Amino acid sequence: MGAQLLSLLLSLLSLASAAAAVAGGESTFQYLKLPLLHNRPFPPTPSQLLSSDSTRLISLHSRRAQLPVTSGSSSGTGQYFVEFHLGTPPQRLLLVADTGSDLVWVTCSACRNCSSRVPHSAFLARHSASFAPVHCYDEKCKLVPHPRRVPCNRTRLHSPCRYEYFYSDGSVTSGFFAAETTAFNASSGLPVRFKNVKFGCGFRASGPSITGPSFNGAQGVLGLGRGPISLATQLGRRFGNKFSYCLMDYTLAPTPRSYLVIGDSQSAGATNGSGLSFTPLIHNSFSPTFYYIGIESVAIEDTKLPISPSVWAIDELGNGGTVMDSGTTLTFLAQPAYTRIVNEFKRRVKLPQPAELTPGFDLCINVSGNPNPILPKMSFRFTGGSVFAPPTGNYFLDTAPDIKCLALQPVVSPAAFSVIGNLMQQGFTFQFDRDQSLLGFSRHGCSQP
Repeated sequence: MGAQLLSLLLSLLSLASAAAAVAGGESTFQYLKLPLLHNRPFPPTPSQLLSSDSTRLISLHSRRAQLPVTSGSSSGTGQYFVEFHLGTPPQRLLLVADTGSDLVWVTCSACRNCSSRVPHSAFLARHSASFAPVHCYDEKCKLVPHPRRVPCNRTRLHSPCRYEYFYSDGSVTSGFFAAETTAFNASSGLPVRFKNVKFGCGFRASGPSITGPSFNGAQGVLGLGRGPISLATQLGRRFGNKFSYCLMDYTLAPTPRSYLVIGDSQSAGATNGSGLSFTPLIHNSFSPTFYYIGIESVAIEDTKLPISPSVWAIDELGNGGTVMDSGTTLTFLAQPAYTRIVNEFKRRVKLPQPAELTPGFDLCINVSGNPNPILPKMSFRFTGGSVFAPPTGNYFLDTAPDIKCLALQPVVSPAAFSVIGNLMQQGFTFQFDRDQSLLGFSRHGCSQP
């Protein structure tokens, strides 16, 4: 990432927080509001976007048989980033915000004289007074996967907890599992500090998923999953075990502000109580990291499509279901549902097809002479009766001048789950209430600064 772009990112990513509410003589912060950023350009080509999403899905699906802290951030030009302050004094890092993983990890350096390093390119562990590796015999060490043939020496006082995990494409990151102090800038300009936050200090990283262009200059991953070591869990206890985000259309100029809220989105002014619709979050013991939701039906305009409820169900082996994911751009649906939806759109859309097909997309239309066509509206009825009705721009993607394609993809394997990607989520506030196990969503307040 060039110095000019990095300077722009850091100036845009000044974090905000609500004023403190005093209770019992102690200051309790109701929420932290962190701006999110999407790195341009978005994406080089539709085919590259589809390739990135497909690689990520392979990684997400393959994690069902692994330990629950393997990061799902395997690639994706459609990712959102957040600034993270770590250590004493705080060091600024840019991390991928990912609801599909638990572990918070950063690129680390053990250098003593670090003058040759690019500023903010890694966490300098030796330069932090609060850096504390977790011991290998600590119970917390059991939460991360370990490298083989590196046994824990329980007789040594300073035997660190080592972690190592692999991505589906062979990429690997490894290092020490540690505790640190994190800091966020409050709206008053004063830092809000949190001690003893567990994270992975990665001294080795290789492979395209976490070092190549798809990682887009980030220094690590901000895990927001449901597991015990995600940031949403570690900080959530102090903020009512809720977090929310609003993802805006990053193809617009100027780009609207997206944000992540740790705490109550209503306190942050993102929504009001009556503006949220709710659906239960479903726990899948085979994949405890992910935020599963239930889909009852899909409609195009007023026509409910004949899709069997079993298509959306999680079976006794944990297969199937639907996951909300911030790191996947497109929406991937189980093959039987995908086929019904595409066929219904083809029946209703009367615009001509383009002369040349866009690879990887089954329905594309030529909108030359009609730049704002009226397209059929799709809605999802979630478990509990709430209806998610995104605008057509959330599922018809501009893939070339005067060409729009349906931004849905099939999930062929019956063992895999469907994914509601971040393009489908744009313009909505999504609140993850982990205590009540509810997902709230609303189109109101998402554009607020």
